Amino acid sequence: MFKLSNFSYPTQKKIIIFAFLIIPLLLLFTFAFLPVANMFWYSFTDWNGYSDKNFVGFDNYVTIFTNPEYFHVFRVSLYYFFATFIQLAIALYFATILSFEVKFKNFFKGVLFFPYLLNGVAIGFMFLFFFRGGGTLDTVLTFLGLESLITQWLGNPDVINYSLAGVSVWRYMGFNFIIFLGAISSIPGEIYEASEIDGANRWHQFRYIIFPSIRIIISLNLILAVSGALSAFEIPFIMTGGANGSSTFVIQTVNTAFKYGKIGLGSAMAVVLLFIVVIVTGIQRKFFSEDD
Repeated sequence: MFKLSNFSYPTQKKIIIFAFLIIPLLLLFTFAFLPVANMFWYSFTDWNGYSDKNFVGFDNYVTIFTNPEYFHVFRVSLYYFFATFIQLAIALYFATILSFEVKFKNFFKGVLFFPYLLNGVAIGFMFLFFFRGGGTLDTVLTFLGLESLITQWLGNPDVINYSLAGVSVWRYMGFNFIIFLGAISSIPGEIYEASEIDGANRWHQFRYIIFPSIRIIISLNLILAVSGALSAFEIPFIMTGGANGSSTFVIQTVNTAFKYGKIGLGSAMAVVLLFIVVIVTGIQRKFFSEDD
């Protein structure tokens, strides 16, 4: 009969650790590693979801990088990519201000974080009314005497991606804000007091105390924001469905795989996105290493 007491203490520890990990690892393998492995295999086939899988080599990857229909969506992701830097700058700005004594500080914290708590579908429909002709934005511009700026915010291919990227900034900025605020709040107050004695103003405190202290957190937020930008899906899919040149890489991948039945090609697009995210993450970790 198996008895744990028959083993030495180090062996008992290993058995207990293995017993607690076996089920989580099994679930992780079944629902994470195995689907990823299948995705890699599908990317080398012409599978349409129901017929036999025929091996086609790198044909799917060649199609992605040579066919303008699939390669164009990379350009759309650049709108969200550059918007992430605006998003992080705004979040860091408000986190820095609200880390000091400000009137109604808790109220402003709630206002800034609230959009992140909203459901993505609700946000999509809310901004559909905001951007539609004669909607909230047009009314505000008319009130300010800026009628010349009014355009079809979701119908003009030259403007639509700016509008959608702006919605993403508004929604996800609160998440970055709360992380920055938590990191800044962990800085000991004595450091600020010592800097004030030496004549430092708020800018000096940010440059020489806050920024160096939260450098790793900035790196983390940058990785999360850029990865999210490259995989933007929810807002553009709900608001436009990818119409008028707003189709992102993920929307194109979903349509390719499930709307047009090209599972193999869609899997190849997913693999490309995975490698892009890994490369971007590696570059950011290179420039924002923990040793710094």
